[in-house]
Amino acid sequence: MSVSVINAFNTSKPVKEAIAGYFKDPSGSGNKTGTSMTGTGEALTVSKDNMDHLKDELQKSMAQIKDFDKLKNQVEMTITQEGLRIELLEAESGTFFDLGSSRPTEKGQELMDMLAEELGKLPNKISIEGHTDAKPYIKSRDYGNWELSSDRANAARRLMQTKGIRADQVSQVRGYADQKLRKPEAPLDASNRRISVIVHYLEKQASGKEGGAEGEAKPESEGETKPKTEEKEH
Repeated sequence: MSVSVINAFNTSKPVKEAIAGYFKDPSGSGNKTGTSMTGTGEALTVSKDNMDHLKDELQKSMAQIKDFDKLKNQVEMTITQEGLRIELLEAESGTFFDLGSSRPTEKGQELMDMLAEELGKLPNKISIEGHTDAKPYIKSRDYGNWELSSDRANAARRLMQTKGIRADQVSQVRGYADQKLRKPEAPLDASNRRISVIVHYLEKQASGKEGGAEGEAKPESEGETKPKTEEKEH
């Protein structure tokens, strides 16, 4: 997927101020963008023009987490055709999830709690993906990388929905196993094991109503493996 990084200078100062103010006080009101940003934030549209500022605000919030300096190289945020992609990359010993498990670690819970609190303030839909490396899962004959990637994504969804993400905000939970390696040249690298949270764009339709998340309904390009999508409750 090509990455289209949006220059911060393309975002107007009033819009930047509105997003920053909204993060600080989502229940307040104001009309810095010409709308009344009240209540659930339906008037605040995070689109292609200001997604870079959402990225900046999330980086500031993450910096407040205790010992985040030790984790900062394991969190990547990029602006893509789908929206803002936030990736939590595992280390060899496991960082955000226990090794071989869908149980979040203490640090994983803390970071996902923060993301849920901030993203729950926005009207944007989100998707959550789980990925593994290419090493076969050997703990169970009936449980493999497909199940682990799906279960981790779903565990992240459950946790985030208890901390701020709205029930109707998650549009998809995807499990990819090792089919979309972050480092294809190093298929066993620990960073291939990751959770990705995608904040989808919101676009204005001709009628003036908010549209769906751009990129959500786009088909996979030729040659890509169709992901397994699971919703499990344990």
